[in-house]
Amino acid sequence: MDLINARAVTPQPVNEPVLAYAPGSAERKALKEELARLAGEKLEIPMVIGGQRVTGSVEEHRMPHARSKVIARYHTGGPAEVERAIAAARSAWASWSRTPFTARAAIFLRAAELLATRKRPRINASTMLGQSKTAHQAEIDAACETIDFLRWNVHFAERLYAEQPVSAPGMWNALELRPLEGFVFCVTPFNFTAIGANLPTSAALMGNTVVWKPAHTAITSNWTILETLEEAGLPPGVINMVSGPGPAIGRAALDSPELAGVHFTGSTGVFQWMWKTVGENIARYRSYPRLVGETGGKDFIVAHPSADVEALRVAIVRGGYEYQGQKCSAASRIYVGRSVWDRLADPLVETIRGLKMGDVSDFTNFMGAVIDEASYAKLKGAIEGARRDPKCTILAGGECDDREGWFIRPTLIKTEDPKHELMSEELFGPVVTLYVYPDADYEETLRLVDSTSPYALTGAVFSTDRAAIARAHDLLRHAAGNFYINDKPTGAVVGQQPFGGGRASGTNDKAGSSLNLLRWVSARTVKETLVPPRDHRYPFLEPEKA
Repeated sequence: MDLINARAVTPQPVNEPVLAYAPGSAERKALKEELARLAGEKLEIPMVIGGQRVTGSVEEHRMPHARSKVIARYHTGGPAEVERAIAAARSAWASWSRTPFTARAAIFLRAAELLATRKRPRINASTMLGQSKTAHQAEIDAACETIDFLRWNVHFAERLYAEQPVSAPGMWNALELRPLEGFVFCVTPFNFTAIGANLPTSAALMGNTVVWKPAHTAITSNWTILETLEEAGLPPGVINMVSGPGPAIGRAALDSPELAGVHFTGSTGVFQWMWKTVGENIARYRSYPRLVGETGGKDFIVAHPSADVEALRVAIVRGGYEYQGQKCSAASRIYVGRSVWDRLADPLVETIRGLKMGDVSDFTNFMGAVIDEASYAKLKGAIEGARRDPKCTILAGGECDDREGWFIRPTLIKTEDPKHELMSEELFGPVVTLYVYPDADYEETLRLVDSTSPYALTGAVFSTDRAAIARAHDLLRHAAGNFYINDKPTGAVVGQQPFGGGRASGTNDKAGSSLNLLRWVSARTVKETLVPPRDHRYPFLEPEKA
């Protein structure tokens, strides 16, 4: 499209339809076949620098739900590989930063189409086996959300480029959105394959080159993403993938004078360390790096006495326990009015106890395993602490089993202390803590929700009383960057609910919107005077006539 003499318009995006994987469906058959194929392959995953396959120390990627099974062997590096990746990004920047938008867009649109068709079983299977997601959770993440990011970001970028200043008579004004000078360092987490795709590609779409450090626990699906981008025509050096120990990789990238930006999703502690390191290094950079981070949450549901009990039950179960509670947006603290709890308690506990957990290749399982041993140990410790705490009662779950995989039963804890650490600290697992408040204390409870946790990512209010909803909307204005009314606080869709939060949850730069893409460009204003003046004198300089 970049070679035609026309103002090319990119295809209008629509959200990718979610396939059901029902028994007997073609997509279920294809996914089952790919799961079996991938489980037997034992992939060899290199680092990729300047388009070259680079080897290093070898680690194993094991299935969380079957930890004796190796899905892939992946190569890791350190500061030397980071320096090599920065050099490759610098070399590629000269041409990529000047590549027309239409040519860049075509690559990412082609990648989206590959993932929507031929690559769909592969990206879902690699996410299921490597990150222990069910078929449904893999579909909405690895397939649909990744496709949506690629298509909608092209649309958002086109709109940004089209936004132009007015031109007064005799002149022509333009606003150019230039790529940043240097490289963008992208650090992605294990829990969403789509985040592994979006963070590096959103920066690259805007003409930047990237050094990408994926989470080792998502390396298999992230490798599928990179292979897809290469097949779609991404030039060597535009996105360079370097795996290895976080501190070593991070320090080497942040110490480079050519750092132009950081695109991060992960823990609050790591992002704060990165921010501090950038601050300490600020005098050495060529320009002030852009820092974009989404860092976690302690996401809430607050139920007014008028709440629909059945809708609330479903929201707690889906919002708290889908993908083992390992979504940044997962509901982990619940505030329920006493009259609602009297009707909710038994059906909620019964539902949670009935959730089936196990190998995600068995499509009858609602949940898989948590991601690794460190997560398992942290969650087990929190559950054991609650068991000993007189202010806490475990109503469902609480069982932990690491014989085959890192399995934590979906757990519901009721606390008498609304300021308990289980109501304020992020656990990132299938542990939901609930506090029952007196019906008359709804407004006071809203203030508790706002003040108890340092995070402000997602939250929800359940009520059929519009005045109660309006009060929550006001008092919780800064408590969540994504706020839901009568819905679970998970499931943001690209193009519909741009995602991100404030406070300790990050910079709220809204992935899945033009707001995020603006962080990866530097604007230049260009004015052309069509017929320049030929006399320096202004009319006011003329003397008064007698």
